[in-house]
Amino acid sequence: MKIAATFFVLALGIAAPHPAVLLFCGVFLVLLTGFPVAFALGGVSVLFAFAYGKTAALGFLPLRIWGILENYVLIAVPLFIFMGIMLEKSGIAEELLETCAQLLGRIRGGLAITVVLVGALLAASTGIVGATVVTMGLLSLPTMLRRGYHVPLCTGTICASGTLGQIIPPSIVLVLLGSQLQEPIGDMFLAAVIPGLMLVGMYLLWIVILGVVRPEWMPLVPEEERAEFAKNVSVAKIARALIPPVLLVLGVLGSIFAGIATPTEASAVGVVGAGVLAAIRGKLSLETLRGVSRETALLTSMVFMILIGATAFSLVFRSLNGHVLLQHTVENAQLGPLQFLLLAMLVMFIAGFFIDFIEIIFIFVPVLMPICQAFGLDMIWVGILISLNLQTSFLTPPFGFALFYLKGVAPPEVSTHQIYRGIIPFIIIQALVVAAVFIWPEIALWLPGLNGE
Repeated sequence: MKIAATFFVLALGIAAPHPAVLLFCGVFLVLLTGFPVAFALGGVSVLFAFAYGKTAALGFLPLRIWGILENYVLIAVPLFIFMGIMLEKSGIAEELLETCAQLLGRIRGGLAITVVLVGALLAASTGIVGATVVTMGLLSLPTMLRRGYHVPLCTGTICASGTLGQIIPPSIVLVLLGSQLQEPIGDMFLAAVIPGLMLVGMYLLWIVILGVVRPEWMPLVPEEERAEFAKNVSVAKIARALIPPVLLVLGVLGSIFAGIATPTEASAVGVVGAGVLAAIRGKLSLETLRGVSRETALLTSMVFMILIGATAFSLVFRSLNGHVLLQHTVENAQLGPLQFLLLAMLVMFIAGFFIDFIEIIFIFVPVLMPICQAFGLDMIWVGILISLNLQTSFLTPPFGFALFYLKGVAPPEVSTHQIYRGIIPFIIIQALVVAAVFIWPEIALWLPGLNGE
């Protein structure tokens, strides 16, 4: 697959030797070698600037970097990352999974339904895909396998549910997209609510259908175990598992949607809330703070280094008249707005097989945005379509990160082939939701429209 992709990139560069096309292909080729994204973007761009005598464009780079550092909206990125990692350390997910699994034990597929519901709740309270997939893989996968669940169903459900943090707010993807598209983050969050709930609903519907068609894939929890749980369960135990994450979601999203706080301010609310929950569980210590801060610094540095590299790429690409080439290509192809957007979605979907969602945001979005604006497309709608599309990049082999996360914590008897088989139905579901939002933009624009009235 990697050899075929490399050949395609080289062939494209030879057939279309425009400097901007060569720059794009050069970056993509270096990314396929596994070179760090930030340095691939920045380094190749600087080399092309010198090669084609466009070094004057690099003179604007320090001002652009300073603009990134001064961007108030982007402060939400490290704060949401901190919140997610702190919640991972607090044990909320573990308690939530165990309690919900027992409450839904009488329903066929109750464990799989629990994974989806908990994944949605963690998405709305953390938004960290890696943490969610790893946590649910460690806690729920061994239990599902012990209950006799179909292995591809287990792996597909965990991977797909773990990626819900890409679309359900507060989502780091939506923060980055809103910044790139120059749209209010609060409106992006509102626009993502209904598509995110549609995904959750369709995942649940698929599990229910499988429970009817393939009941042997999802055995019921034994009666003796349900009776033991019923004897030991209490309202206080259920409340302890369910209420804290719900309150955190209400505190973060409720403050945004009610107009009390900006997304950046709400991310600070989330950090404080996560710290309080960790303290209540006795998990807040100097060592925990040190570890969470270290992981937050590493992830934040990665995101911002990629953003700086992407800024260099954007400057050099424009100096090579890449944006003019794109506009002329679209005009000569006589594509309408929807045809162009459909083609862009297809290109990003294919790119998701090979490169990460952050790379796609910082490489493709700045290039596509001027054309979408020239066509008069609603950029919030375009942003939600991109976000839904990018969610599949976590699931599509060979480089789907959710697949790697789960394989890293799965028991040895779970093969890579089973993980790949399991995600196919969920990728189809995601494609159907993307198609629905594409055909009916009101799905994404209804809530922001109400907020603007």
